[in-house]
Amino acid sequence: MNDLIGTGVALVSPFNEDRSIDYNGLQRIIEHTISGGVDYLVVMGTTGEAPTISWKEQLEALSKTIDMVDSRKPIVFGLGGNDTYALCKKSQELSDYPIAAILSASPYYNKPSQKGLIAHYEALADSSSIPILLYNVPGRTGSNIEAATSIALSQHENIIGLKEASGDITQFEKVKNNVASDFLMLSGDDSNTLETIRMGGHGVISVVANLLPKAFSQMVKLALSGQFDAAEVENKSMELVYRLSVMEGNPTSIKTGLTSAGFIKNYMRLPLTEGSDSLKNAFIEAQT
Repeated sequence: MNDLIGTGVALVSPFNEDRSIDYNGLQRIIEHTISGGVDYLVVMGTTGEAPTISWKEQLEALSKTIDMVDSRKPIVFGLGGNDTYALCKKSQELSDYPIAAILSASPYYNKPSQKGLIAHYEALADSSSIPILLYNVPGRTGSNIEAATSIALSQHENIIGLKEASGDITQFEKVKNNVASDFLMLSGDDSNTLETIRMGGHGVISVVANLLPKAFSQMVKLALSGQFDAAEVENKSMELVYRLSVMEGNPTSIKTGLTSAGFIKNYMRLPLTEGSDSLKNAFIEAQT
């Protein structure tokens, strides 16, 4: 899946004051990220606030995103949850949409065993006509997809890669060293993207790329081409924004940054709330 090497942007879902999806704002972000050089777009992930967006709204947002992108970049759709059979059914509903892959976070709250995780992902991959990207984010789901589990799942013909957001670089390296060279290894943390590419990773699904697509994409391109000194310079230039983008959680922080830059309105859906004025001011200062 060469189309998914490089920088994927985990798109935010802008809202209007009534908390309906702001499609004008979404188009501004899409144009900003595509012109900035991102390689693909991820719709309805955690950064897109998918847990508080109904399935009907998610499909509408996907359809509108497909129209806005107009085949200029591949699109990945986020589909996670803790009911395996419900996810399998939803994956089949996606079969007519022109998307490159499904990004699926491991089941939350249930805390399945590693055996359960394997059975869950195999069921999803078997039911879906669209390739699956594993997504390991234990800080949100409450369970870790261990390296041995990711390695085992990499053998499934419809599981094409892993977004690793455990923060454990050693785990990333262990998986990378024990899977096929074409199994996509993607960072889920902006701040350690450069380090994971040094280990042979293929790129990142980024939050910061919503705001700084040009600089972030350039850093990734330099790293993937082996120009690590130049990539390090770009990486250091974004360190403050990395910190700000997690200061009040995701997606609250990045949406505050996008508000400070004039792309969207600063609205969230409960239980998330808008970022603080102090964070907004910090973003403004970081961009001046």
